[in-house]
Amino acid sequence: MTGETPAATPTDWLTLPDLVERLREPLGRVRRLLDDKHLIGSRRTGLFAVPEVFVVDDHPLSSLRGTVIVLQDAGFTDDEAIDWLLGHDETIGRAPIAALRDGRKAEVRRVAQTLG
Repeated sequence: MTGETPAATPTDWLTLPDLVERLREPLGRVRRLLDDKHLIGSRRTGLFAVPEVFVVDDHPLSSLRGTVIVLQDAGFTDDEAIDWLLGHDETIGRAPIAALRDGRKAEVRRVAQTLG
């Protein structure tokens, strides 16, 4: 399933059945990962789905959870957090998710803290 968020880089989206298959985890465990903010998703494409870039080597990106919590503490909804993570950030010089995937979580979280 493919979707594009406003002002964000295009990404493939994984539905719950896709996540079960990709993560090789039962649905209950996938829901727990979502509840615990190891992953976040949206219904913007009609079905609930998670951006594929949030999954690395068939596991949730390890730095995503703390970053999502920082964004939520700043008042972001899941949709707003997804938009920020996928969109270009001038301070970081690229999409925050790309920086997270490159191991730059401290920089991303520092910028996220200033957004509140």
